[in-house]
Amino acid sequence: MMENKKSDNSFSRRDFVKSGALALGGFMIVPRHVLGGKGFLAPSDRLVVAGVGVGGKGKSDIANFYKSGKADIAYLCDVDTRRAADSVNAFPKAKYYKDWRELFDKEAKKFDAVSVSTPDHNHAVIAAAAMQLGKHVYVQKPLTHDLYEARKLTELARRYKVVTQMGNQGASNDGPRIMKEWYDAGLIGDVHTVYAWTNRPVWPQGIPWPTAKAEVPKELDWDLWLGTAPYKDYVEKLVPFNWRGWWDYGTGALGDMGCHLVETPFSVLNLKYATDVQASVGTVYVDEFKRGYFPESCPPSSHVTLTFPKTDKTQGPVTVHWMDGGIQPERPEELGPNDLFGDGGNGTLFIGTKGKMMNSTYGANPRLLPLSRNQEVNVPQKFKRVPGEANGHYGQWVEACIAGYGKHEVSSPFEIAGPLTEALLMANLAIRGYEIRKPKANGKGFDYPGQYIKYQWDNAAMKVTNFDDVNQFVKRDYRQGWSLPS
Repeated sequence: MMENKKSDNSFSRRDFVKSGALALGGFMIVPRHVLGGKGFLAPSDRLVVAGVGVGGKGKSDIANFYKSGKADIAYLCDVDTRRAADSVNAFPKAKYYKDWRELFDKEAKKFDAVSVSTPDHNHAVIAAAAMQLGKHVYVQKPLTHDLYEARKLTELARRYKVVTQMGNQGASNDGPRIMKEWYDAGLIGDVHTVYAWTNRPVWPQGIPWPTAKAEVPKELDWDLWLGTAPYKDYVEKLVPFNWRGWWDYGTGALGDMGCHLVETPFSVLNLKYATDVQASVGTVYVDEFKRGYFPESCPPSSHVTLTFPKTDKTQGPVTVHWMDGGIQPERPEELGPNDLFGDGGNGTLFIGTKGKMMNSTYGANPRLLPLSRNQEVNVPQKFKRVPGEANGHYGQWVEACIAGYGKHEVSSPFEIAGPLTEALLMANLAIRGYEIRKPKANGKGFDYPGQYIKYQWDNAAMKVTNFDDVNQFVKRDYRQGWSLPS
């Protein structure tokens, strides 16, 4: 395995090459192609990557970095050797670790950047530790599990001046840029309402925690998988995917699809922090008369409404509706009865004062409504496109890391991804608040005081001001031994 000579963030390989040339007294400058032949990339033009969480989505992440042609996958880390097997086979020269803390401790001088694709509840601690080491970071969506964590990672990215990117790859697609051009050209007037919807969850939600213990697979480090979460005994079918439906580890349908579907309105309308949020959720009944109460699990469906203040792109506040579990908005009257709404199960709809437009997942397939308008629209290109087709989001980050902080555009840096993630996690606050129950004064049954509240958000203080019970979900308590930097 090729080792990189970079020692820390203040003295890069580029500095090493430069200082070496100065030491030679400027004797001669040797062209790069003479050193390495046609197509050769000097070490200063390559990115050495450590992948943390390299099964599932993590497997495709590191493969896409490698496809950029400028990244070396030098280290692999995963708590489950079964899940990591494909990546280990794909990158046989990469050194393997189970514990990312050991990887960082032993190898930090030898890699430049870290890709984080673990379950949501461990994103923040890994990314924060990497940034403290001066490493560039790519973190799968959602950026974090908690609101506080999202704000913290955004702050750390500025403090340590590292290149960041969240894994919502649609942010680098042409679709959001086309829709920005249409909107800036005034084709649909002023947008005041947006709908985003998904058919997720496609994993169990609204269920009780399993009572049957199970034997931990010998390939899995269960304690390390739990990480920041409270200790619980291992149960079947939680790993590798169904953790998404449990609040200790996942963020439900919003965490899975929100960053893909709400990114476009954030980009088009310059949305940032919401001012209030309200929710309603699908309920579960254990029998005909008794409502189920499963606060550890995300609900089977929800409809959340967020209000965003006026921006430089809107004439007034914007209302964003989020719908999941198969709930969809009313079909626009401009859409034919057999025309596809979004991409069927998912989509985003913009409603303006002069018209409407919609797109599919990842900001793909933007269309004006009625669809006949798309045959005549001719708006000049205003925003630069990200090259590389499906690989563009990954290659863009690799190029930016090689260039250095602030020298190359990325589509979803934490300064953008942080506020987007906060908005989605605010929606989850309202969903969780909906499920808070308290015994009735007469001792018979329960009240659900959070169901009928529009939660008012103090952005500076990071708290809900009119229902304190829900603030426990802004920043959770980590298990002993785990912490974020102050």
